[in-house]
Amino acid sequence: MTGFFFLDKSAHTGNVSISDACMKLRAISLRGDMGQAIADIVLKFSPKDLKQMKVNFSGKVDSFSADYKKELETTIAAFLDGTYQTIRLMNQQGSFSTIQKPVSLLAGEYWSMVAEQCLTGDEKGKNLRFLKFLLSGFCMFVQEIPGHPVGMPFPGGDKVDYIDEIYYCPVRIKANDVDAALCPFCPAKQTPEIGYLKPPIKGSKHRKQEYIKNIYDYHHFNG
Repeated sequence: MTGFFFLDKSAHTGNVSISDACMKLRAISLRGDMGQAIADIVLKFSPKDLKQMKVNFSGKVDSFSADYKKELETTIAAFLDGTYQTIRLMNQQGSFSTIQKPVSLLAGEYWSMVAEQCLTGDEKGKNLRFLKFLLSGFCMFVQEIPGHPVGMPFPGGDKVDYIDEIYYCPVRIKANDVDAALCPFCPAKQTPEIGYLKPPIKGSKHRKQEYIKNIYDYHHFNG
């Protein structure tokens, strides 16, 4: 990875750890201040880091059909690049100082979850995972939009939608018990009347667990 590294202070005194960064983010009460704090971290990463995240995600969806894989890759690439550029532009224009509304009460719990999820693995992997959470956190707590982008496709053909100024997600209530899921913190509402999300008749426990695992593995793009 080029540019900035979050390194464990026990190994490199003076560098900021992901845990410390999350602690500071938990203490922020205004959306504009949250945006500035996230920007200060995200903009130390480079477009090469975003490219690596796309490569990693592509590898995770190799088992999907070619058309569905391409749709997922296109959606995620647009989300990563678009969010990064939004942060860069808002920082350049000084926009964060004008956002004085309070941060969602869920933000503190989110950054605590992020700190736990970035404890293990090599430094490069942890940094990319943190970058993913930073971009999603920016969407949910600064922009107040879903952590999964509008148009994000899910198995069964349904997508994250924006209708009459309300965001809807087909899996909003289905992954609340999955570690690292964005759903519990997302401002989107559950999409109503989604047939494929209804429990199958006499559905087995294994079937339900398999569904949740697929959502986690393929739709939370952990770096």
